[in-house]
Amino acid sequence: MAASKTYQEINEKIKRGEAVVVTAEEIIDLVAEKGVGKVAKEVDVVTTATFGPMCSSGAVINFGHADPPIKMTKVWLNDVSAHAGLAAVDIYIGVTELSETEGLEYGGAHVIQDLIEGKPVKLRAVAYGTDCYPRKEVETFITKDAVNQAYLFNPRNVYQNYAVAVNSSDRTIYTYMGTLLPQFGNATYCTSSQLNPLINDPYYRTIGIGTRIFLGGTVGYVVWEGTQHNPVQSRAEGGVPIGPAGTLALIGDLKKMDTRYIRAASFHNYGTTMFVGVGVPIRILDEEMVKFVSISDKDIYTTILDYGIPRRARPKLGTVSYKELRSGKITIQGKEVPTAPISSYAKAREIANVLKSWIKEGRFLLQEPIQRLSLDRTFKPLEIVTEEEI
Repeated sequence: MAASKTYQEINEKIKRGEAVVVTAEEIIDLVAEKGVGKVAKEVDVVTTATFGPMCSSGAVINFGHADPPIKMTKVWLNDVSAHAGLAAVDIYIGVTELSETEGLEYGGAHVIQDLIEGKPVKLRAVAYGTDCYPRKEVETFITKDAVNQAYLFNPRNVYQNYAVAVNSSDRTIYTYMGTLLPQFGNATYCTSSQLNPLINDPYYRTIGIGTRIFLGGTVGYVVWEGTQHNPVQSRAEGGVPIGPAGTLALIGDLKKMDTRYIRAASFHNYGTTMFVGVGVPIRILDEEMVKFVSISDKDIYTTILDYGIPRRARPKLGTVSYKELRSGKITIQGKEVPTAPISSYAKAREIANVLKSWIKEGRFLLQEPIQRLSLDRTFKPLEIVTEEEI
C-alpha cells in the first residue's frame, strides 16, 4: 500500500508545480488502465464538484452606520425581507425569502446575484429608536463595494447523494425537485453523481471542518457539518449512501464570486432558490481513497421517492443507478419514465477542471481539516407536541 502523503508534502509539490491532479471523472479511466496501487502512488489530488439548487443558502451583510445611527429591526433589500435580529446593521438574507411585490419570481437569491453582479440594491429599514440609535428609518441604495462585509454563509449544501422524485398522483405537483407530472410522467434527480464531493469521500476522511474549497467562483471553506446532516443512512458496497446523507455548511466572500458559478433561480409555482457551484479537492491518502474516488455512475445508486403522497416518510419505490438516470429513462412499476436532472453535470465538470487548474498553477493549496465530520449523527424530524403533552 502506498505511504500516505501529508498535506505539507502535497502543498510543497503544488508550490513547485509538481503535484499530480486529476478530476473524479479522469481517475476512473486512470484506475482502469493502471490499477489502484499505481494510481495511489502517482496521484496527489482528485478534484470533485457539484452545481445545483441549494435552498439552504444565504448571505451575511454589514451596511455600516448611518448618521444619525439606526438599530435596524426590519430590513428589506429590493423588497425582499432580511433577518435583522443580529446587531444594529448586520442582516442575513436567505435565498428562498420572496419579494413582497414580485412574489415567486424574485427572492433573496436574486438579491445576492444582483449584488455579485455589482448592481445597486435598494435598502429600506425601520427601527423603534433608542438613545444610542435614534434614527427610525432609512432608505438608500447599496452595492457590494459600498458595504463592509458581504459573505455567503450556507447552512446546508453539497448533499451526499439525493433521492429521485416522482409523482404517482393524478395531478401535476410543483416542488423543490421541479415540476412532477402525474402518474409517473417524469422523474427528476439532483446530484453530480461520480463528481459529487461527498460521494467520493463517503466516510469524510479528507473533507471536514476547515477544508478549503471552490465556492461560487472563489475560495471558500467548510465551516461545520450542514443542517440535516444524516450520515446514518443505508450504504451500498463501497460506502455510498443510497439517498440523502451528509451535508456541509460553507462560507465564502460574496464580493469575489462570479455569477458563472452561482445563479439565482425560480421554480415554477414553488419559489426561489440558488444554484451554487462547489468544488472540493480530495487528498489521496491511500489505496482505499483511490477506490472511493474512482467510483462511477454505474455503481452509485439512489432511492426513488413518491412525492405524490404528501407525508413525511414518502413511499420508496426502489433504487436506481446514476448510469440509468443519465440514460434519460428508467422503469417504475413496469412503466418507462423519462428522467431529467435539476443540477448541471456539465457545470460540475467545468468546476472540477477549474479547481484542478488552480491547484496545478499553485494558486490553491490544500487545507487539512481541523475536525472530522460526524459519522453517527441521526436526522430527527419535527414532532408535534401539544401544551397538554408537555
